[in-house]
Amino acid sequence: MHIRPATIADILHILSLERESPTAGHWTEKQYRDVFQSEAQARLLLVAQAAPPTAKGLDSDKASGILGFLIARQLPPEWELENLVVVPGARRKGIGKRLLSALLAAARKTDMRAVFLEVRESNAAARALYETAGFERIGRRYAYYTSPSEDAILYRRT
Repeated sequence: MHIRPATIADILHILSLERESPTAGHWTEKQYRDVFQSEAQARLLLVAQAAPPTAKGLDSDKASGILGFLIARQLPPEWELENLVVVPGARRKGIGKRLLSALLAAARKTDMRAVFLEVRESNAAARALYETAGFERIGRRYAYYTSPSEDAILYRRT
């Protein structure tokens, strides 16, 4: 498995993966395409890929080999993690940790002061990942999420 910058060709696979995860932030195809526009706000879109697609006869999601993705926005001198999703069958295998490490490495190159994120209170696995990676809980947004209504827990890593 390797982490690489996403390409426009990855968007449909990212959308499919995102839709499999009810706790993920859901974007439109246009929002992902806008990431690649030159005048777009600075964003980092990374994918974790198992191997180059070589298998014939597999559906496109399986053939893509994409196991997860991460998108973050740079707001100098800070970053905001907007979404991190891993294929359900590949969770708890270090993929999310590797994507998060790649974000932190990229952020360090920009002299970042902090990386922020929010996560559903009920998403214990994601919260454990962020806390293990050195993020500190800094607050709560009440009823931030809908369908179902749920608080967001805010984190920061400096």
